[in-house]
Amino acid sequence: MRLSRIKTYASSLFLATGLALTGAGTAAAAEGAAAEAYVALGDSYSSGLGAGSYDGGSGDCKRSTRAYPVLWADSHSPSSFSFTACSGARTGDVINNQLGPLNAGTTLVSLTVGGNDAGFADVMTTCVLQSESACIARVNEAKRYVDTTLPGQLDETYSAIRGKAPNAQVSVLGYPRFYKLNGSCVAGLTENERAAINGAADHLNAATAKRAADHGFAFGDVVPAFTGHEICSGDSWLHSVNWGNIGESYHPTAAGQSGGYLPTLNGTV
Repeated sequence: MRLSRIKTYASSLFLATGLALTGAGTAAAAEGAAAEAYVALGDSYSSGLGAGSYDGGSGDCKRSTRAYPVLWADSHSPSSFSFTACSGARTGDVINNQLGPLNAGTTLVSLTVGGNDAGFADVMTTCVLQSESACIARVNEAKRYVDTTLPGQLDETYSAIRGKAPNAQVSVLGYPRFYKLNGSCVAGLTENERAAINGAADHLNAATAKRAADHGFAFGDVVPAFTGHEICSGDSWLHSVNWGNIGESYHPTAAGQSGGYLPTLNGTV
């Protein structure tokens, strides 16, 4: 009888200790999440152009309350959150205009950048308005830029980020493929043009991933998340040509931000 009481007491003590430790661990995890200091940099894919619900104070930067950085901050409640991503930004714009909030206390940085440097907007304008041969020639020109010039620009950008935020985890996110080949589209670009544009996105992502890895940064490939949600898929998370609001063309919708970019960022953190 006495032995049973001792066993019961010991079991109760063990259980209470376990619960206390579990509670402490949960509290520590919550405290760690709250201590996150997050800065979101980059271009229109990070600012949320195309997702609507823009912050009026962001002007032409078109920062959306539906953009993945805002969604991440809303779900993780970091101790601080700075959102400086801006539509149209190139690598030089990130360096010169967006790094102000970074410091030694920054723990997480996310960004998309490189598409505008490589001439994304001009490629799409050429492909929509000109011939197939002109489109493919412009795509190949952009790919040459990615091979020869963009790596140095990314290196400069990533080095500037690391210099300002030496303790941060940096997550570089890529770009989706725009088109589902042999999909539901019955007009518009040819399949050769669509395939060339998809190939250019892959080319840009590969170059970006290489530079990110060389700087010790994480790379988040959004292509898997967007697969099945490209233009011509019947369930697109990307705007096609929008003549009423041309700037939103070929940018993620709100669903693309929440279903494509947000889980990809979560996968890198």
